[in-house]
Amino acid sequence: MLSGMEIAIIGGDLRQIEVIRKLSALDATLHLIGFNNVDDGFLEAEKKEFGTTNPESLDAVILPVSGMDTNNEVESIFSGNPLVLERDWVKKTSSNTRFYTGVANKTLKSLISEENRELIEVMTRDDLAIYNSIPTAEGTIMLVIQHTNVTIHKANVTVVGFGRVGQTIANKFHGLGANVTVVAEEEALLARAYEMNVNPKPLDELSNVVCHADVVINTIPSLIITSHVISQMPSHVFIIDLASKPGGTDFEFAKKRSIKAMLAPGLPGLVAPKTAGLQLAQLLSVLLKDQWIELTEGRT
Repeated sequence: MLSGMEIAIIGGDLRQIEVIRKLSALDATLHLIGFNNVDDGFLEAEKKEFGTTNPESLDAVILPVSGMDTNNEVESIFSGNPLVLERDWVKKTSSNTRFYTGVANKTLKSLISEENRELIEVMTRDDLAIYNSIPTAEGTIMLVIQHTNVTIHKANVTVVGFGRVGQTIANKFHGLGANVTVVAEEEALLARAYEMNVNPKPLDELSNVVCHADVVINTIPSLIITSHVISQMPSHVFIIDLASKPGGTDFEFAKKRSIKAMLAPGLPGLVAPKTAGLQLAQLLSVLLKDQWIELTEGRT
């Protein structure tokens, strides 16, 4: 149980609803910031603003899976107003306050580290990332069906990056009969692609690989789908970029060439928020229980 633990949940998408339910059931005291438009009543969960929350009392702060942007703005589909995580607010939290997020950009990492607080990125964990790759792959399949005029069966699909998300996506598209080519840098990943019976290609051959692609799916969070790479693609290609914002695609150049390109991070929160939310809630509850034990033992 988390009785007596004070936790602020700031913004997020539908996945946070499952987190709130789980932590409420564990008897945590919750402060919901950026949930103005949520009608559901949660036991011991107060809707608040940054200005009406006492940061000094918080043991933990839970940010959205997406963390925050370079302007310190936190995404929330439940708030009509921008949510900005100000440095002064972070500074007022206890030195023992732990911040949890899915992924963190340099802005968030710098903010938390400069104030000597601990930041936990839950999406860096293999278990949650692999669970999360399933709704990501399903959502990607949905987008391809919606935005192309060919069947996935026999379509030429290029998957750029072959980490936890890339492997699941390649597997699902291969299972649907697509001609899947995997582009990766590490020899071990190319060997794994070969073992999965998809076509492995090194990263430096990307420009050649995409010449006949119907769909290109990027999972690498750096500029990899450059103007040069896009210039080699056929005009009908559909680019889906699953990397965290700003993605790894030159969207401006794609637009100039009238190539359809979509930045689509956070698909689990759109296509399967309950499943993804339950998985996130389970992991957070374990991490928070461990933290609460550390805190309570330190106070005795």
